[in-house]
Amino acid sequence: MRLNLREIIHVPGASIPFEFSLDLTQEDFFGEYPITRPVQVSGSVKNIADVLVLEGEAKSLLDLTCDRCMGRFSREKAVRLSFLLAEDLEGEEDGEIVLLDDGEIDVGDLAYTAFVLDMDTKHLCSEDCKGLCPGCGVNLNQEPCRCKKQADPRWAALEQLLNKN
Repeated sequence: MRLNLREIIHVPGASIPFEFSLDLTQEDFFGEYPITRPVQVSGSVKNIADVLVLEGEAKSLLDLTCDRCMGRFSREKAVRLSFLLAEDLEGEEDGEIVLLDDGEIDVGDLAYTAFVLDMDTKHLCSEDCKGLCPGCGVNLNQEPCRCKKQADPRWAALEQLLNKN
């Protein structure tokens, strides 16, 4: 979504609100497609003392797979958007400032980049997820392990003495 800011560039105190949906359902993250719903983007661009400030939020509900127990779960993801905008840099090189293109800015591109870069690489259904048993494969969050308890081989001689009595 392109936003025309020519009307507020030289008007301190002016602002332009924005609200739109961004479709990221085809974005692949390590072989999965967790963004199954549109990302809702909202906010505004304000002229604060001749400085254009874009502030807003991009949020959606993600459908994820837990990396420990392989269970499916949903979690809300919200990313804060905050950018300084300028027509030119006036000789300064600063990566923190986004340049306008003929008085316009592509808010959709900024929201897309911020949302994708903020995606986590690991997902847990809960902080205390126990995961899967490496022996029997049971989900330890739902039931106890079915594996037969293996004795420590260092105690084998003592166990033989106890079994004789």
